[in-house]
Amino acid sequence: MQALQGIKVVELSRALSGPFCSMVLADLGADVVKVEPGPGGDMSRTWGPFDRGVSTYYLSCNRNKRGACIDFRNPEGLAAIHRLIDGADVVIENFKPGTIDSMGLGYEVLSARNPRLVMGSINAFGADGPMSGWPGFDQIAQGYSGLMSLTGFAEGDPTRTGTAIGDLSSGMWLAMAILAALLERERTGRGQHVSTSLLASLVGLLSVHGQRYLSLGDIPRRTGNAHSVIAPYGVFETADGPLNLAPITSDMWLRLCQLLDLPALPDDPRFATNEARVAHREELKAVLETRLKTRSKREWTELFIGVGLPAGPIHTLDEVFDDPQVQHCQLVETLAHPTLGTLRQVVTPVSASAAAAGGLAPHVSRHAPPALGEHTVEILCEAGFDAASIEALLATKAVHQQEQPGAYNSQTKVLEPAAGVTQ
Repeated sequence: MQALQGIKVVELSRALSGPFCSMVLADLGADVVKVEPGPGGDMSRTWGPFDRGVSTYYLSCNRNKRGACIDFRNPEGLAAIHRLIDGADVVIENFKPGTIDSMGLGYEVLSARNPRLVMGSINAFGADGPMSGWPGFDQIAQGYSGLMSLTGFAEGDPTRTGTAIGDLSSGMWLAMAILAALLERERTGRGQHVSTSLLASLVGLLSVHGQRYLSLGDIPRRTGNAHSVIAPYGVFETADGPLNLAPITSDMWLRLCQLLDLPALPDDPRFATNEARVAHREELKAVLETRLKTRSKREWTELFIGVGLPAGPIHTLDEVFDDPQVQHCQLVETLAHPTLGTLRQVVTPVSASAAAAGGLAPHVSRHAPPALGEHTVEILCEAGFDAASIEALLATKAVHQQEQPGAYNSQTKVLEPAAGVTQ
């Protein structure tokens, strides 16, 4: 799906939320120019673990982009960024509120130069308000939003999710807002500034728990892997590891008892109704696991599915990527990386019917995450800089170009395309 072909995005963000947003847009066909601050680049490049010296954190959220390295503190560097944005459809940033304005890159300034520009911003707690100036990262926002109060076991500590869900969800929310703003621009001819925050993104995911409080004043508590109002529902141990089991209807409950050869359970007062089972869920869990521990999680899953009971093994990541359904859905793609060689990555998980009708196939990536400053000269050329101007910017270190054959011939002052770049 390459619906955003022809849309140019300038990404001024770092770490995860902004880069993830722009990667989604890049995977949908946008031409994303990742502008990293010189000389060190995106802070995520220093975060391990590393694959032969390259940060896997950085690799996870920067494919399908071209990379430029520009010194944000250098006036000539900032002027170069302005020229890049003048020709862009979208600019994405995730600085603390006020920072982008202090650099002369605020929306009012940029839109005066480029009225069709859509600007997307992500911050920690919101663009204004009493906490807008607070610095914040994903786990801080998970706690502040109440999400951690819902996650974990009742007798344990509040727990963060295993992925940076605040960063990732804010990136997805912002991608949706940018797409909506681009669609509206088709009607009005003008861009606009759209934004979200880590806090707003996570409050937006509270779903039924948030409604439960707003409607009933009920403050949900942590229930671990058990469902708060349905039993049995949750994680159960088998002979070789845990599985999830969710027989949510009365009929499913009876089928479960029959399959596990526990005919007395439906008439047991402790388990006769869902309310009773919720009240005695730990006793019920112990009874069910006496049977479940006689077979493997995969065997039980197939037996449950065979009689219409929703169930599935809890996979470790090696099991995930070896799973036949994950492989069938092509949720991993292989890219050619200039230094790492073959690079496997998780795809943006959307596809389109056009692929089956002869259109572009889903999950088609154009290039691997860029090295620091890999395309600086190429990008400046496209923005209208001549050879002498680029030479001067490189000499003063206002911009940085990765040393690579064919990128820039400083002896002859001739600009040449980098190897493998589609013009």
